[in-house]
Amino acid sequence: QLQLVESGGGLVQAGGSLRLSCVASEFTLDNYAVGWFRQAPAEKAYEGVSCISDSGEYYADSVEGRFTISRGNTKNTVYLDISDLRPEDSAKYYCAALIRPRVGYVCYLGVAPYDYWGRGTEVTVSS
Repeated sequence: QLQLVESGGGLVQAGGSLRLSCVASEFTLDNYAVGWFRQAPAEKAYEGVSCISDSGEYYADSVEGRFTISRGNTKNTVYLDISDLRPEDSAKYYCAALIRPRVGYVCYLGVAPYDYWGRGTEVTVSS
């Protein structure tokens, strides 16, 4: 059974940067589409911010240009690099994986397709 663990969150000043990590229990995430989602403190909905599949990388309009998703040197890891952090980026960030998407799958920034979820890592951005 695939397990995902997020790390890298913390308290950061506005304008700073973070690298969030998502580590899978199996050796590689190449057989998965992986997405990053966030839930703001006062909100119940999950906002999809980025995802990666064999068709490329995709970003929500709210984060494009500041967030970068990538696969690590060890392919059980996916990163989310965040720059120019803003207070509105404060949220609990989750990674999620979709097993064996079709070739050319354009990953979706909604929660429904994803099979496995981590428990999240908290990001707090101070003014």
